[in-house]
Amino acid sequence: MSIQCKAAIAKGDGTFSIETIEVGTPKEDEVLVAIKAASLCHTDHDSLHWGKPIIMGHEGSGIVKAIGNNVTQVKIGDAVILNWATPCGECFQCTNENEHICEQNSPVVAGANGYTPGHAHKDGTTWRGNSIERSFNIGTISEYTLVKESAVVKNPIQNMNHSAASIISCGVMTGFGSAVNTAQVEENASAVVLGTGGVGLNVIQGIKVCKASKIIAVDVNEQRLEMALEFGATHTILADRNDKGLLKAAETVKEMTNGRGADYAFECTAIPELGAAPLAMVRNAGTAVQVSGIEKEVLIDMSLFEWDKKYINPLYGKCNPQKDFPKIVEYYKNGDIKLDEMITRSYPIEKLEHAFQDMLSGRNAKGVIVF
Repeated sequence: MSIQCKAAIAKGDGTFSIETIEVGTPKEDEVLVAIKAASLCHTDHDSLHWGKPIIMGHEGSGIVKAIGNNVTQVKIGDAVILNWATPCGECFQCTNENEHICEQNSPVVAGANGYTPGHAHKDGTTWRGNSIERSFNIGTISEYTLVKESAVVKNPIQNMNHSAASIISCGVMTGFGSAVNTAQVEENASAVVLGTGGVGLNVIQGIKVCKASKIIAVDVNEQRLEMALEFGATHTILADRNDKGLLKAAETVKEMTNGRGADYAFECTAIPELGAAPLAMVRNAGTAVQVSGIEKEVLIDMSLFEWDKKYINPLYGKCNPQKDFPKIVEYYKNGDIKLDEMITRSYPIEKLEHAFQDMLSGRNAKGVIVF
């Protein structure tokens, strides 16, 4: 069995095109998924420059269309959420409850966004007669995707809106998990969130679920600050673009937290110049969390660490997909977190360029490609 379908192909030179690919039959531990929605983030745009052709997308939701003989977690017809952190279950990190940084299968840790054993067999997906890799092992901006069983999680709400489910795949998990799993924000704590785009809003939602008493959102965009209030922020600070390192904003944070700084601060801007900014926001013995995945040189004034401050750089919100995705869906079901409201616009795959423009200009909290 093989299926011809549309997919977004990053060429590796900064360009992409919508092309026809061919997707084959799942092997023993693989699943064929008809993608219904694929949400977008800046990493998808980054994949245009990875130096090789690749099927784009790493967030998605869809329906199982075929399974391999050894697949037991899902069946044909199940609604599933895609997960790019495909654990092997056997390496040092997996056996120490760090499945998100699996040493064998992770496309980030083990493969630098390339092919790893967490990827379905390469010949199962071809473009112009040649095998092609899928971004983050799953390549969701495609009508169909062939993935490992470990890359799918059965959705506890089988009739859930696929667009809402798709954003759990990375943006929601990264933000929510950074607050709940990594920082483990305590009840009645104070926290600051720098940058209130899609990831920042989900950090806010995670902090809210932890029952923090003060959630301060910082952004240069007034509309995003208004959205931050809707998603759980208790206070906002409209930052000045000329405020180097957000040091002036940090003084305002101190004024709002009894002169000592917040218990936690989360950097969600992906701006290298702000990599040290959360350290300026937290009190002595506070915790700064670098959520956005900055991978460039950042110069830090070591006095920002005074005294006893911690700085954490988590990946994917310490995600354990089989546990965390259902937990997030349960919070959504109970009205504790918002997902539908986060989706600003939806687009067909042919409008992917428009969707990227809206994302890069800051128009969207989350844009979603729908099939």
